[in-house]
Amino acid sequence: MVLRMSQQIYDALREHGEETYPLECCGVLLGRFAGAVNDAEEAVRADNTRTDSAHNRYGIAPQELVRIQRASRERGLEIVGFYHSHPDHPARWSPTDFAEAHWIGCSYAITAVEKGAARQTNSFRLAGTTEDDKAFEDEPIEVTGQLDPGLEPWGDARRTREAAC
Repeated sequence: MVLRMSQQIYDALREHGEETYPLECCGVLLGRFAGAVNDAEEAVRADNTRTDSAHNRYGIAPQELVRIQRASRERGLEIVGFYHSHPDHPARWSPTDFAEAHWIGCSYAITAVEKGAARQTNSFRLAGTTEDDKAFEDEPIEVTGQLDPGLEPWGDARRTREAAC
């Protein structure tokens, strides 16, 4: 199982996390399911509806999610995943993330944003067949379109900046 996306999409979801810091950002990944690959072709920003604890929780309004899903279907795309940030917290799913994950087969990408800078992005596939047997599985992110395949997915400039921190 792999989450595949372009460098542009990868950078966009990380930048979204930096822009909303110290609050969590959230969004939807649109694309196609291709066997063991969730192929994300677009990242759509969503408003974080959580007002009680937006620094460590996120929510997407059902009406907004339906609107995004309808628009994606009109273009021949599907919801293949979701993304959000963890301000000053690791890029690992939390018990709340797990409890609120319901889209089996979708990818859930999480970016750790430390002191306003995106540091690490990980993805987890929601496996299972029902709510009773669902589980998150670690899933690699394949970033396409990098100039140098030896570079980390965030590119040389950001890698150099992070190494200096």
